Amino acid sequence: MMTNAGAGPLLGTGTAPDELSPAEMRVAGIWQELLGIEAVGAEADFFALGGDRALAEEMARRVEHEFGTEFRAESAAVPLTVRSISSFLAEQAFLRARLMFAESIGTDTDTAATTTWTSPEEPAIPAAVRDGSPLPLSFAQQRLWFLDQLEPGRAEYLIPIGLRIHGPLDTTALATALTGLSARHESLRTRFVADGDGHPAQIVDEPRPVVLDLRDLRHLDVGLREGTAARMVDTDAFQPVDLATGPVLRAILIRSADEEYILAVTVHHIVFDGWSAGILSRELTELYTAALAARQPQLPELPLQYPDFSVWQRQWLTGDILDGQLGYWRDQLTGIEPLELPTDHRRPAQRSGQGAALTFGIPADIAERAREAAAGSGASLFMTLLSVFQLLLSKYSGQEDIAVGTPIAGRNRAEIEDMIGFFVNTLVMRTDLSGDPTFTELLDRVKDTALGAYDHQDLPFERLVEELAPDRDLSRNPLFQTMFVLQNTPDTHTWSLPGLTVEPIGVEAQDAKFDFTLYLTETPGGGLDGMIVYTTDLFDEPTMERLAGHFRSLLDAATAAPGTRLSQLELLTDAERQQILVDWNGVATDAPDRLTIHQLIEEQAGLRPDALAVTCGAGSLNYRELNEQANQLAHSLRERGVGPGSLVALCLDRSPEMISVLLGILKSGAAYVPLDPDYPTDRLCYMVEDSATPLVITSSAHADRLPATTPRLLIDRDRAVVARQPVTDPEPWAGPEDLAYTIYTSGSTGRPKGVQIEHGALRARMRETRRELELTHHDRVLQFASIAFDSSVGQMFAALSCGAALVLREDRFDPSTLAELLRTSRVTVAWLTPSAFSALTAQLDGTEALGPDLRLVRLGGEALQLEQVRQWFEHSSVPLVNGYGPTEAAQEASTARITGTPEFVPVGRPVRNARVFLVDRHGLPVPVGVPGEIWISCAGLARGYLNQPELSRERFTERV
Repeated sequence: MMTNAGAGPLLGTGTAPDELSPAEMRVAGIWQELLGIEAVGAEADFFALGGDRALAEEMARRVEHEFGTEFRAESAAVPLTVRSISSFLAEQAFLRARLMFAESIGTDTDTAATTTWTSPEEPAIPAAVRDGSPLPLSFAQQRLWFLDQLEPGRAEYLIPIGLRIHGPLDTTALATALTGLSARHESLRTRFVADGDGHPAQIVDEPRPVVLDLRDLRHLDVGLREGTAARMVDTDAFQPVDLATGPVLRAILIRSADEEYILAVTVHHIVFDGWSAGILSRELTELYTAALAARQPQLPELPLQYPDFSVWQRQWLTGDILDGQLGYWRDQLTGIEPLELPTDHRRPAQRSGQGAALTFGIPADIAERAREAAAGSGASLFMTLLSVFQLLLSKYSGQEDIAVGTPIAGRNRAEIEDMIGFFVNTLVMRTDLSGDPTFTELLDRVKDTALGAYDHQDLPFERLVEELAPDRDLSRNPLFQTMFVLQNTPDTHTWSLPGLTVEPIGVEAQDAKFDFTLYLTETPGGGLDGMIVYTTDLFDEPTMERLAGHFRSLLDAATAAPGTRLSQLELLTDAERQQILVDWNGVATDAPDRLTIHQLIEEQAGLRPDALAVTCGAGSLNYRELNEQANQLAHSLRERGVGPGSLVALCLDRSPEMISVLLGILKSGAAYVPLDPDYPTDRLCYMVEDSATPLVITSSAHADRLPATTPRLLIDRDRAVVARQPVTDPEPWAGPEDLAYTIYTSGSTGRPKGVQIEHGALRARMRETRRELELTHHDRVLQFASIAFDSSVGQMFAALSCGAALVLREDRFDPSTLAELLRTSRVTVAWLTPSAFSALTAQLDGTEALGPDLRLVRLGGEALQLEQVRQWFEHSSVPLVNGYGPTEAAQEASTARITGTPEFVPVGRPVRNARVFLVDRHGLPVPVGVPGEIWISCAGLARGYLNQPELSRERFTERV
């Protein structure tokens, strides 16, 4: 903040220097520097002193920066004077004070602002009666005590401070200083026990010497000393404190050379916070200096001790005061839901507290735009950064109701300003991001939330948790799971000891009290230093690196164009856009020749006519028989006027003949519409009528379930008629642009839709399937799915187009029967749904295999669960291939090969000539791992939906 140090006299019209208020002196100081003059009076006109409109705008910007309040030159009275500006700002004093307080937050590792806000009307905190009865804990202390009772022996709430000291350190004086600090602050010699009724109480011990644990490493080789010292410091940082026996403060001094030391001070959070660190550094310096000089320390007497505050807090926070605070927070937080972030690991049943830290930076130009955005909305930098953070969490979770915790210093009374203790409070900032507002509108929402929270900051978070009584869940924190901290106050606890060089050192041990906490600190250069402390129970470092980059990207985009709607603000970094949109997508290859899938099967019939093509139960067909039967049907259909553009339905039981009929429809030039005989009659009739098929190929067993008005060919009755047709291959009528099949969706999102797939898409997909599964004519492939499901397409045509044998299961699925079929038919590739796969896995007992020939299991059609994969690999080493892709993508768009139990079940990478994007609800790309909707662009997309032109292939093409 700008000061008037060194400025000339503040003189001007009708005003002596001592008549300027403090605010007026600050405004005048800005004028002096900007106008290059030495004397400015309260009533002097800015323009009369040489200012112009451009300088007025610059002056306004500096005033905004100085006072943290929105100000424009035209906002003040005319003429523009120091007094008119100060008066205008005074009218907004209440708002400004609240905003300044927003910037004064601190936590267990940072310094809070030095501003206190005690009202002159509020009585001072009285000293508590010390009659020997148990003294209560503050609300904040009580919660930490309960957590310690619930999970004893944890070091999650220890605050370690590490210092490297160079020079002739007097260890006796240092021990004396630590002892004096403990004697001065009762909190540092307090123990926490349960009274006779089981309630927590604090016992203040008489002053006693603080033990300085001296450890000399000079006997070690020089190369070993640094590593040994670091391990000692980290070990001490994780050494739990017994709150009942104490001490709550301990110190070790490690000597690595004659004048080289490391001092590690560890204090339990129950008696210490970020503000306390400044007090400790300041007072320890004076106590050490006094001990060296053999004089009394020059420290003012403390008016109160922490137990006095604890007693007062419990007496004061009652009645109307408590009801008002509770009422606000109850209204604000009722119905709050946990934040469900995508994680690298499953959330454990109980948090371990183990964490790690990641650092990053925000450039000065982006940070300055954040300040400008804040000023433009009458907000603070904290509020702007919090808005971006909550937007990031919304995009990561897919939720629009976002609650974030933030610490506030809690020292809003003068008498506790110099007291070491646990005063920091936690506020819950809950923001509604629904409606796709602009960033400016979001900032207004966050500002309103923050100001309301500051007005009701006196209610301890612990009391709030007790009141709202959320379900106890040891795996996550109550009310919020992430925290945001802005540290923008100067470092008031710079360490210094006379005659010594003191450097703070980081302690590697990191505790993670939340899923993660984002710390931001303003730097002298105008930028922001960031640190994310995260729990390693849930996240890996690369995930946090991506999150830091996404925060920077969102902050950049939001402050560059605050009027942009949230859905349009960029999340991805440039490198990620390249990776997700290009690098991770399918390889583009030349389009295959114009041969259709049935022409490829014709080629196999010519190459290996006697090879087994299809088998089901006791029936089978070799490739010659399959091709000839299909040819005869194709010729018969053409005589009936069937050809390209026709949709021919088939409703048949599973058999080799079913495959030949399906192939015959394709050879005729028509597209097939598969009907499952197990479907309800009304569904079968709907599909026949909706497709307007000119012909249904079925059997006498199912004829009565189909519309009587639709012509039909009964394959069992008319087999002799069809057999009179030639067995030669018909002339090709269908090309890559003609329809191959129309498969109806399940109708789970509405009425069933007929997905139309062309020959070119089918051929491209089958080529990729053969490549992915490494199919050859030596394979025997299980045909499991109903032909009314799109997975049947790959099972049938990928196998037959390369000369493999197709093994059809029986009509009714039975796991034990299927296991026997795999063994006796020597199946090499089993293509299953995950539910059938799970049932099949249950047949394994660790010794019984599914046949020595099984080399691969292909899964698709449903979501594969991690537990299913785990159970499989307990009994088998056969790899799995998980496929993903809707019916509209001609079976699949991505695949993943799984050879062991992974952390999660992947959907894999896009197949060649396919592009897959994960997008949010607005159609913008998001990183892998962030909830979203998968959109697909590939050569195998459906032509569209039958009779529903509004649902075209554009829905699945690239929208980024």
